[in-house]
Amino acid sequence: MKSHLQELLRAALAPVIAGSDVRAPDAIQIDAAKDKSHGDFATNLALILAKPLGKPPRAVAELLVKHLPASPRVAKVEIAGPGFINFFLAADTFQAVVADVLKAGEKFGRDDSGAKGRILVEFVSANPTGPMHVGHGRGAAYGDAISNLLAATGWTVWREYYINDAGRQVDILAISVWLRYLELCGETLPFPKRGYPADYIKRSAQKLKDAQGTALHRAAADVLRDLPEEPAVPEGASDKEKDAIKLRQEAYADALILRAKALLGDAYAQVQRLALDDQLAIILATLTSFNVRFDQWSSEAALVQSGFVQKALARLAEKGLTYEKDGALWMRTEAFGDEKDRVLVKADGAATYFCNDLAYHVDKLDRGWPLLMDVWGADHHGYIARVRAAIEALTGRKDALNVQLIQFVTLSSGRMGKRSGNFVTLQDLIDEAGTDATRFFYLMRSHEQHLEFDIDLARSQSNDNPVYYVQYAHARVHSVFAQLAERGGRYDEAAGLAALHRLDNEHEKALLVQLARYPEVLRKAAATHEPHVLAFYLKEHLADAFHSYYNAHKFIVDDAELQAARLTLIAAVRVVLRSGLAILGVSAPEKM
Repeated sequence: MKSHLQELLRAALAPVIAGSDVRAPDAIQIDAAKDKSHGDFATNLALILAKPLGKPPRAVAELLVKHLPASPRVAKVEIAGPGFINFFLAADTFQAVVADVLKAGEKFGRDDSGAKGRILVEFVSANPTGPMHVGHGRGAAYGDAISNLLAATGWTVWREYYINDAGRQVDILAISVWLRYLELCGETLPFPKRGYPADYIKRSAQKLKDAQGTALHRAAADVLRDLPEEPAVPEGASDKEKDAIKLRQEAYADALILRAKALLGDAYAQVQRLALDDQLAIILATLTSFNVRFDQWSSEAALVQSGFVQKALARLAEKGLTYEKDGALWMRTEAFGDEKDRVLVKADGAATYFCNDLAYHVDKLDRGWPLLMDVWGADHHGYIARVRAAIEALTGRKDALNVQLIQFVTLSSGRMGKRSGNFVTLQDLIDEAGTDATRFFYLMRSHEQHLEFDIDLARSQSNDNPVYYVQYAHARVHSVFAQLAERGGRYDEAAGLAALHRLDNEHEKALLVQLARYPEVLRKAAATHEPHVLAFYLKEHLADAFHSYYNAHKFIVDDAELQAARLTLIAAVRVVLRSGLAILGVSAPEKM
């Protein structure tokens, strides 16, 4: 409806600005009226044009209304206050939305054309060195929902997970698993303080033992021979002392990595591969249970092995964007808005994470995806400038990368029945609260705000639980049709559509307004990259309006025409509830 009113105003605007140098605004703001006495929609267009036209706002409003084309959807237009234009819609305008919903089904309000362009959304990308935690879960829910929203509003979307399977953290994973494997073989060794100590490492070690038997067994004395001493952080240590001790602990871990490679030879790669595959399998299983899917899993290691990183470095060098200093290779990112230049290749010849990540982003663009969206944790804020700088340096584009930062999650109230080691995994949370509640709770607040996840509320079967409240609306609609069938009644959609004029009470009007808003809500949520806008609409507007209607009126009544009209209305409500929940990745149960 807003787009129709905007078309009317654009037509009225042409003669009003004719002969002047005033240009029509790119967007005409139309807002739903908060007070029904002011109509259904209002615009401030006259107030915006008053100064450029050199006329009082109310005089501009009068001119706009004078030239406004007639429309069967608009019953009345009024000018209010200093120059607001209020639109009162015809009674059957909102009633017509019911037929639109039922004809389109779950495609109502959607644009599946892909005509807006192509975009690659990379999200989650948790390091494959352990299970996903609750913070990763928020990024997973957001990335999947925003991908759904973009696809539902005209974009061609590709979903990608970037596996950070190259670099030192993978070696730390490998030695952590191998040391636990040696314990299973009867050896006693100190576990490195910079290793991964949680129980999931022990599970991977057992799989290694099952697969290899004792073939990878090496004596503890051989493993520890001549290794540097690993210090512990003493109580009361200063920050400076802690930093120095941390460096020595890292050196100890590095020495262990070199020792493992020397003792195992080619078998070291087998340990590393099993450890990685085991963690990736757990991550994939969790994401599958969380209704999150990807079109592609991209490997950092494969990117390096393909030679693409070296090609990207060569492209930078050709453009004069790299230089050597202190034995390291640097990139001139400061020239493109970064706070300082960045190291690409360290003095020891190892590529930095930034180097490989830069190459990965260039690879995505080279694969034909002109727009990239990355979903990162809020702690990566400082990383944005350097990646954008690198993309601009190589492509000349400043607009190729859109980064959405996900704020942190804390858990409040409720005891967790299952725990994975000393932290709460996403799978723990799913097991406790369920996929639907977990996803909805993640998505009902802006991703730019801190989220406190109330486990007790998420588990509750009450209207205080937001996802329950929305799903219950869908189940209630289904229950009405079930009751009709039990009583031997029959639903006639055609009769209902013919009787929509009977929908004239305030509850019905409120529902019709909310149904008509759905396409606009989808467009807004996608344009602003805010899935919580859709979640808020489903709970606070559509479900709330339905529950109020359900509690105030009967649907199976003696008046056959009225019954058909009301059943047709709630059938449309059911379609939109199911469609909106599907975009959020939440189910729409028929019984609760």
